[in-house]
Order: sequence, then C-alpha cells, then structure tokens
Amino acid sequence: MFEAGLPVTTVLADRPCAGLELAARHGAAAELVDRKLYGGFGADFDREGFTATVAATLVAHQVDLVAMAGFGTVMTEAVHRAFPNRILNTHPALLPAFPGWHGVRDALAAGVAETGCTVHLATLEMDAGPILAQEAVPVQPGDTEESLHERIKAVERVLYPATVAWALRELEAGRSIEPEKEQTRR
Repeated sequence: MFEAGLPVTTVLADRPCAGLELAARHGAAAELVDRKLYGGFGADFDREGFTATVAATLVAHQVDLVAMAGFGTVMTEAVHRAFPNRILNTHPALLPAFPGWHGVRDALAAGVAETGCTVHLATLEMDAGPILAQEAVPVQPGDTEESLHERIKAVERVLYPATVAWALRELEAGRSIEPEKEQTRR
C-alpha cells in the first residue's frame, strides 16, 4: 500500500511482524494488538475483547478505511459498528469459491483451471461479503500451493491497492463503498 502511494496512516497487527516495521519506516502509526493477550489461536481466544481493542485502536487513530491483509480473524460486531461497510479484505481465490484460510490449497485440490484474487467487504461471516474486485489467475500444470500462491500474490499487489484507492475516492466523494460491475474483473 505504501508503494502504491496510498495514504496509510496506521498499521495494526495481531502479532509482531514486518508490517509494523514498514509502518514505522513510512511514518505511519504501528500498533500491535497482540492476539496472545486474548488467548492466542486456541479455544480460549476472546474474540469480543480482541475485536473491541482493535476497533478502539483504529477509532483512536481516526481511520477512514480498514484494509485487512493476512489478518485471518473474523471480527465481531464491534469493528463493523465502528467502520460500517468500510472494511476491505483480500482473499486468494475467486469467491464465492474456496472461502477460508486455505483457498489456494482447496482450489488445487478441486482441480480448477483458474483461481485468483478477490477484494471484498468484510462481514461477520468469513469471506462472504460483497465482492468489489476480482482477477483470475490460471492454474498451471505442476503448480504447487506455493507457486500458485505467489502468482496470486503478484495479482493481489496490483488489484488490492487499486481497489483501496477506488474505495477512498468513493468515501471522499461522500458515497458508500458498494460493488460496481466495472470494478469486478475476471
């Protein structure tokens, strides 16, 4: 997002990562809401408490639009109340096909000829929000999960920033972020 020249003000992560260092290098706020403090990845995870802290942190930074990438946590109502229809997510498949954490692996297992990348509005249900943009990536003979995922990520690095830029223009114009046919490409 920084490379695309987007006005990134805050980077929030759920564990220490390179994204926080990147934020600091670019003068953006770097916020860690450590998932370990809310039960980690196990059955004791306090999703409500974690989401409330994420929402409060983003509100404190006066964020206009949330663009999730690799977050892997379905957030509760608290963040959606704070940022109604202003949370974007990216997924490595052509939704609605292959939702969930293993979209690339699932696409390969299904033997599809193409998969791709989807940018959608995040909702309370995983990978089920309105689709804003998609781009197909062909599955090549001999593809592994890693090789296919790398090609999908190359598409995502163009599609996601372009969609975020579009969403910011919509918000600046006083319009809501809604799917438009010309935004969806296959």
